[in-house]
Amino acid sequence: MEKLDMLYEGKAKKVFKTADENLFIVEYKDDATAFNGIKKGSIIGKGVINNKMTNIVFKYLEENGVETHLVEELSDRATLVKKVSIVPLEVIIRNVAAGSFSKKFGVEEGTALLNPILEFSYKNDELGDPMINDMQILAIGLAKKEELISISEQALRINELLKAYFIEKGIKLIDFKIEFGRCGDKIILADEVSPDTCRLWDVETNEKLDKDRFRRDLGGVEEAYEEVWRRITSK
Repeated sequence: MEKLDMLYEGKAKKVFKTADENLFIVEYKDDATAFNGIKKGSIIGKGVINNKMTNIVFKYLEENGVETHLVEELSDRATLVKKVSIVPLEVIIRNVAAGSFSKKFGVEEGTALLNPILEFSYKNDELGDPMINDMQILAIGLAKKEELISISEQALRINELLKAYFIEKGIKLIDFKIEFGRCGDKIILADEVSPDTCRLWDVETNEKLDKDRFRRDLGGVEEAYEEVWRRITSK
């Protein structure tokens, strides 16, 4: 499938039209940003890892009843996906206190939460992706009530599936961000699942194996992504 005009370029991906109006091509970049684009850099090879890892994880989720936008991997960096209209919400699931949650609520990073937390942020760069609650989402028309129920139920189901998936790889799923899109009359999983969008810690040492190494200048960023990829693909 040949890519045509570029529809959109984001912080980590480009999206292209194809000859089929119902299919897009997503191409992953090595560009890295943090803190709503304030910090910028590059993580060599992450585009390849994020593309291929997302496709492996999405296939696993599909096998377990979660519909995604995945159609076919085209190359190391490019994937054919269903055309969706993205719901402008970042859907965040937290299993362990970390990052902004720890700072906001004074909970020590690494503290296991008594139950998963589902949060939303309004996907809007100009506003800095502010946190938003269910009533606010409905009030300004970002999603309908039935869509929000579907997103919430799917997100919590995905969390259980991903926790089980990663623990088998010796990785703890601390938290993650996902996005959903409208595809016909359905809400399906879109975007990606990768070290860019998940906090992933080694189950034994709590070593960070994700984008926090870039955010916090911890070093070993490429090595962390490569380690996650090695574990994902090892038998």
